[in-house]
Amino acid sequence: MKFKRQRRFEAEVQTASLNDIMFFLLLFFLIVSTLGSPNVIKLLLPKSDNSAHDVSKQPVTLSVTKDKEYFIDKTPIPFPELEARLAEATAKMEEPTVILRAEQTLTIQDLVDVMAMGARLKIRMVLATELSK
Repeated sequence: MKFKRQRRFEAEVQTASLNDIMFFLLLFFLIVSTLGSPNVIKLLLPKSDNSAHDVSKQPVTLSVTKDKEYFIDKTPIPFPELEARLAEATAKMEEPTVILRAEQTLTIQDLVDVMAMGARLKIRMVLATELSK
């Protein structure tokens, strides 16, 4: 008597090596993302009791109205004294930064005059803008 063996083939997916592949992909992307932006690593920095290096990080705000009135942090300044007052206001700053808030109706020449003062004093000038809706 002949017995016929029936062989059934069932489809199987071998997933034994998927764990290794996923681990290596995860490791690869972690290393690449750290190299892309190295400032992601958080460090505990040492503390200092020395207050001699206390530097103001607050930028100075220079506002210019449509009538060409100049204000340094809400203090009105006449244009001829503006460069000297900017030098005084940023003298104690390590990286002097001035936020320039100018009325949109001013001419480009008015902005260039003020920015030229900043260039002479080696001050970083940042032009403040309003977000459009």
